[in-house]
This record gives sequence, C-alpha cells and structure tokens, in this order.
Amino acid sequence: MYIKKNISTLLLLIFAFSIQSCKSQEKTVTPITTPPKSVTGVRGVWLTNVASQALYSKEGIKQAVELCQKSGINHIFVVTWNKGRTLYPSKIINDLFKIPIEEGLAGRDPLREMIDEAHAKNIKVFAWFEYGFAAENSGFGEHILRIKPQWASLDKNGNTTTKNGFKWMNALNPEVQDFMLSLLKETVVNYPDLDGIQGDDRLPAMAVEGGYNPEILAQYKAESGGATPTNDKEENWVTWRANRLNKFMERISVELKKINPKISISMAPSIFPFAKTEYLQDWPTWVNNGWVDMICPQIYRYDLAAYKAELAKIISSQINADKMKILAPGVLLKVGTYKPTYDFLKQMIDENRRNKIDNEVFFFYEGLKDNNLYFTTDYQK
Repeated sequence: MYIKKNISTLLLLIFAFSIQSCKSQEKTVTPITTPPKSVTGVRGVWLTNVASQALYSKEGIKQAVELCQKSGINHIFVVTWNKGRTLYPSKIINDLFKIPIEEGLAGRDPLREMIDEAHAKNIKVFAWFEYGFAAENSGFGEHILRIKPQWASLDKNGNTTTKNGFKWMNALNPEVQDFMLSLLKETVVNYPDLDGIQGDDRLPAMAVEGGYNPEILAQYKAESGGATPTNDKEENWVTWRANRLNKFMERISVELKKINPKISISMAPSIFPFAKTEYLQDWPTWVNNGWVDMICPQIYRYDLAAYKAELAKIISSQINADKMKILAPGVLLKVGTYKPTYDFLKQMIDENRRNKIDNEVFFFYEGLKDNNLYFTTDYQK
C-alpha cells in the first residue's frame, strides 16, 4: 500500500512537471512570420482637418501615423493651406492677415509634428496646399479678398468669381502668383526635411468663369490680334488662360527645385479634360514637360466601369509612356457617409496593377478606419 501510494505520487509529479515543461516551451517559441512585402510604389493618403480630428493634438498625429503604417501607407499628404489659413506657423500669412496659424492649432506646429512622427516610421510627408487660389468657402477665408480686394478674380459681369461655393483669387495676376509661390517656398525653406509639396484642383487653377479683370482682358486682346472673349468656354480664351497657368506651374517647379533639388512636386487635379474646361488646368502639359514628379488625378468614381474608363483615357492619350511611372491615381475612400465596398476597392487597385500602375493616393485618411480589413490584408499582399 505504501509503495503503491508513493508510485502514484511520483507519477503525479512527473505528469505535473511535463505540463509545466510544455508551457515553458510554449512561452519561448518564436512564431514564424512572413516578412512584409517590399513596396517601392506610392501608397498615399490625404489627411485633412475637415471631418477629422487627427491634426488637433500631438497624440492624434501619432495615432494617425501608426494607423497609416499598419495600413501599408507610405506617403501622407497633410493639409497645409485651407480656409485662408496655414496649418503651420506662417510669417507670411501673419504679416498679411494677422493669422499666424489656424486658430485651433495655436501654439503648435502640426506639420513639424507630422514630419517627425512619419519619418520615424519611414513614411514620407507632403505639404498639401488644398485651397490653392480659392480664397473663401462659406465665409472661411473672407479676410483675403476683404484686405486684398485687388486680388479677386472677376467674372464677365464684373463680380468676384464664384464656383461651387468658392470665391476665387485671380490666379493670372502676377502679385497673386507671387503670394502663392511665397507660401510654397516658405514650407520648403522652413522644413528642409519635407519630402514634397502638392497642389490639387485649385492649384494652379482658376474657375473658367474668371479672368475678366480689365488688365487680363487687355493682355488677351493684345496677344490675340484684338480678339475679346465671347463666352467663358471659348476655346482660344480657355487655352490662353490655361497657358498662363502652365507658365506658373513651370515657375513653381524651377524655383522650388532651386531651393531644394530633392523636393518632390506633386499635383492632384481633376480628371482631364474637365480639369481644363472648368478649372483651366492643362495638367498633361505639366506632366509631359517634366514640371511635376507625381500626378494624382482625382479618379473619384462610384463603379468599376467608370473608374476603368477614366484610367484608360489617361493611359491612352493624356500621359506619355515614359511618364507613366509618376502616375498615382486618386482613389475615393470616403466622403460623407459614402465608402466603397471591400470588393470595389480591391477591384480599383487590381485595375491599377493590371495596367502596371504601382501607385495610388486615397481620399481620405478617415476611410482607413472604415476599410481596415482591406488595408490590413489584401492591400499589403
């Protein structure tokens, strides 16, 4: 009985030791993981201060960068100019309008914070000048044309040009161009580690209904054999104004590269020819002349057939074959309550890859949360 009891005890001790040994081994086992895919293309996202609170605290910026990293994003296009305000401390805007930075960001430098956080995660940062030559929207930015009324673009009736709720500066006015270029230069000088700058469908741009300022009309008449425009979309009148913006685009490229030859210049216009006929943006000329390092046309479409059709136009007739590598289509990820389905999002990206396009930029950051499953699975394969 005694021997049997001792044997039973010994067996229990051996069993317990075996279980503990297995548990110890389980704790020390290193899981086998697949190294992340090496990505050379642009995986970008626009980060704005509208419908997002990410920029309104350092912690918010840190969390945004972390989400971007987890989602496979390697470029952040952070809003830098909208509503007549900068989202970095600007001496230029403070001197002209006494608004050193967007009021909700006073005492901080979100652009500096974003660069530091993103670069620590090997993510590039572009300063996105969202509003460009649009001065005012729903009262925001009204101070620009109130203090500088001579900067206003005029329509054929002599009123300030208004389109889609925006009041426009005269993008053909040399003084206005100098102002906009000074903001671009300010960021390139003040942030030497900034990776790039970006304009969009408002830079360089102007509503086609504008440009009827007396001095502009006089120049057009002098350069067009005495002609005067008969309507906003008269072909010669559209082309003449677009060509003046082309020259400004070239100037942006030349002057920023002088400051920092490594700065990347990106533009995100509307699709073509809408961009030219509505906003005087002849962006294929910018691309094919080498004035931009990245072009992100806003192919914001709600079904695959429409997306494929616009992408095909760009590839077949708008960008030279040797420039295709700088194409990064703008993909709609979220606007209001809309978000693409998992399948539709995957189909758009698959269509990019099928056409050997290894770049895209998503509008906008908050949509990463709504489409988390896609960005943490299929997008990173």
